[in-house]
Parts: sequence; structure tokens; C-alpha cells
Amino acid sequence: MFSIKKLKAAFFVFLISTLLNSCSGLPGSDARKFPPDPRERVKKNIEEGRGFRLMDKVGKGGNGTFEFASSNELWRASLDTIDFMPLASVNYSGGIIITDWYSTNNSNESIKVSIRFLTNEVRSDALDIKVFKRKCKTQNNCIVSEQSGNLNAELTKKILKTAKIYEKQNKDKNFKPYKGSPTK
Repeated sequence: MFSIKKLKAAFFVFLISTLLNSCSGLPGSDARKFPPDPRERVKKNIEEGRGFRLMDKVGKGGNGTFEFASSNELWRASLDTIDFMPLASVNYSGGIIITDWYSTNNSNESIKVSIRFLTNEVRSDALDIKVFKRKCKTQNNCIVSEQSGNLNAELTKKILKTAKIYEKQNKDKNFKPYKGSPTK
């Protein structure tokens, strides 16, 4: 007869094997994009800034560098794109930027932009941008409607283009030649 401990252990092994089996959908799990030789994988990861070298950290003191939102290319690109608009709410951990109402010369029309981040990856479906237009006849008589079309597409295109530039700069900045053992 099975004891409770053995039953729990069997369930744990089953759970772990099931979870590990379903890892194929995770980003970065496509083996075709990585060299089969472990030394080449280590070299590639360290050169792209995805790894770390323990000896680089030893003896350097406690001067840690902290990167916050500035390391997220989409976030930086979004803020740079709408930097002329006043911000009403910005929440990095919640992944949302909401501007305040903005108008140029025509004071009875204004727009508001909401940018939601669906992923940190720079890709076309990473952002959910909504543009609202407010048209006022008097101070208290306003109609607000959500706009779709040209402005949304232009904002998305500008943010993604800028984020791609930041991503390339970050990749170039993080590049460090691998000084490991020579490959055979």
C-alpha cells in the first residue's frame, strides 16, 4: 500500500514533469535559434548581455547599477513619443500611461491618449493604444468619443520604430566579447 509521503512525492514528480513538458511555448525556447554547442551558446548569451560573469562581479565593490523603466525600450519610446502631452497617470508596474487632455490652438477640441503595454517585447501587438477626442460646445457641454484610425496607427508606428532603435542601442551597449576557453 502507498503511504501518504510516497503519494505526495509521485504527485510532485508528475506535476513537475507536466510543467516542464509545457515549456515549449515560452519565449526563447526555440532551439533552432541557438547554437547546439554549449560553448557557443554561452558566448552568444554573454555577448548579447543575457548572461553574467561571476569574476566580473567579484572584487568590484558594492556599486550596483539599477535599471528601472529606462531598460524597457517600449516604455521609453512611448514616453518620448508623447512627451509634448501632459501626463495624468503613469504606472510602470501596471503597464499603463494615460495623458491628460491636450489641445493646441483650438480650445474646444482636445485629445487624450491611453497606452497599455501587453508585453515587454518590441512587436506590433505589444501595445494597446486608445485615443479619445473631446469636443466642447461650452465649458460643461462636452462630447467624448474614442477615435480609431490614423492617429492610433501613427502613434504605434512611431513608438515601435523608436523602441527598435533603443533595443539595438541596448544590444550594442551590452555586447562584451567572450573571453572563455577557445572553441574546438
